Amino acid sequence: MVASIAFAEFLREQLAPLGQLTMRRMFGKTGVFCDGLMLGTVADNSLYVRVDDRNRETFAEAATSPPLNYAKNGTTIDLAFWRVPERLLDEPDELVAWAQAGLAAAHRVAAKRGRATAPARKSRAKPAKRRTAS
Repeated sequence: MVASIAFAEFLREQLAPLGQLTMRRMFGKTGVFCDGLMLGTVADNSLYVRVDDRNRETFAEAATSPPLNYAKNGTTIDLAFWRVPERLLDEPDELVAWAQAGLAAAHRVAAKRGRATAPARKSRAKPAKRRTAS
C-alpha cells in the first residue's frame, strides 16, 4: 500500500535536512527519493531504508523486522530495504541519521551502476505533431 498523504507529508518535513525529497508510486508502494536517488520506500505507512554491507551494522535494530520483500514463484524475495523502527518517528534527529545512511547506500548502488542519479523517467506525454510547410 502506498504512503498516506499525511505520512508522506510527515516524511517530507522530517527528512528535509537531506535535500530535495520527492516521492512517487512504485509497484504498489511509495519510493522515497532524495536528489534523484531512491533512499527508501514506504509500504503500509512504514518507512524502509536502503541497506548494504557498509551500513548493515547501523541498522542492526531493524534486523529484527523482516526486510521489504515480495513473493515470486512460491518463494520470498528479500529486497535491500529494512524497516525503520517505529520509535524513530518520534526521534527526528535519529530518523534523519538513518535516512542519511540509506542515502549513502543509494549513492554506492548508483556508483556501481555507473550513474550519479536515478535514471530519468520516460515521459508519458505524446510528442507534438510536426506541421509541414505547404
